[in-house]
Amino acid sequence: MIRWAYAFIDRPEAHFGAACDFWTRVTGTRLSAPRGDRDEFATLLPGGSADPYLKAQAVTGPGGAHLDFAVDDLAQTAGSARRLGATPVHSEEGLDVLRSPGGQLFCLVPWSGEHRRPDPVTAPDGTKSRLDQVCVDLAPAVYEAEIDFWTGFTAWTSSPGTLPEFHTIRPPAELPVRILLQRLTTARPTGAHLDLACTDIEATRTWHESLGAKLLARGSHWLVLQDPTATPYCLTSRPPE
Repeated sequence: MIRWAYAFIDRPEAHFGAACDFWTRVTGTRLSAPRGDRDEFATLLPGGSADPYLKAQAVTGPGGAHLDFAVDDLAQTAGSARRLGATPVHSEEGLDVLRSPGGQLFCLVPWSGEHRRPDPVTAPDGTKSRLDQVCVDLAPAVYEAEIDFWTGFTAWTSSPGTLPEFHTIRPPAELPVRILLQRLTTARPTGAHLDLACTDIEATRTWHESLGAKLLARGSHWLVLQDPTATPYCLTSRPPE
């Protein structure tokens, strides 16, 4: 059973410091002490008694995102994922890394009692936002298989999105991160990016731009930006509460 979920902010190693500075500011968090052989991991710590659900990782390739799922039984959950088509990538004490049938990396870690979701972040102008979604970007050939996999693996609510190229995997209300599957128009390797729900996407855009982000494109109810590492992410009009 999935007890908690972490969104990982994967950013190029050469610009990891700038990425951590930007993402702690826009998520209202502070950075933990670094971890790992190369100090490549850090947790974004919320204020008060809330539990963290965001982590950052310095990577050697381009930036992106992935999910860590905190579970009761690592071996059992990893076995279930394999039966649904996931491929094992790496295993060590307290960690299993797998790849979905369409190619998205994800991790399984032991649950440590996390259960208090942080409140949305209030910007200087009073508008609110929350990093609440990992969007998996999929080639048409693997889109349906990914819907089947993530629906079966998570056992979360699975439903078509507002547009035909989207499918939502929605967790129980107490969990902090949901999954959006996006069918692209052309074939390309699977990747993922972060989405923030906003009370006012234009106001949030202005705030993020003041911190170093740049606008890339506009959708029907979302904006595509890039952070100071030139890695794309989206602002959406979903309610952050």
